[in-house]
Amino acid sequence: MAVRRRRRGWVNAVLLLFGFVLVGYAALSLWPSNVAEAPAETAMRLDVPELSRAQDVPVYGAAGDDTAALDAGAIHLDGTGFPWEAGSNVYIAAHRLGYAGTGSFLLFYDLDKLENGDEVVLTDSGGTEYTYSVFRKFVIEPTETQVTEPVAGKNVVTLQTCTLPDYSQRLVVQAELTTVA
Repeated sequence: MAVRRRRRGWVNAVLLLFGFVLVGYAALSLWPSNVAEAPAETAMRLDVPELSRAQDVPVYGAAGDDTAALDAGAIHLDGTGFPWEAGSNVYIAAHRLGYAGTGSFLLFYDLDKLENGDEVVLTDSGGTEYTYSVFRKFVIEPTETQVTEPVAGKNVVTLQTCTLPDYSQRLVVQAELTTVA
């Protein structure tokens, strides 16, 4: 009799656990998500409405020391996240002054003018738009690479350029994902 009760208790516990797992899975599958399915290609375009020179800019995947890619325009730093990945930090760098006649010319010249609430929009190769809202602006040393790491509890895009007048530091603007359309 005691064995039968223990067995029944064990079966009830397993069924209860299974029920919790099933309900949890159903809830997660219905939970709204701020990320999208990965597109076929990782190419992106950048729009910063408050920056007249940063409209429909191609973003090239590149290493941080790839001067040719940086001279061509904005780069998405290799090894950092993509907008369709949960918890990502999409790290994009561009020249402040750049070179006349290239995609880099004055691209992030006015980056310091961005304020909290300003929008940053990334569009993936499939046409999905990821809209971010600026929440932080700060200056770092070039050696402070921790800024490329994910930000706990957020999906962010990080924009980086050099400081003026001597280019000795890096101006960083971060924006949090608000909508995916």
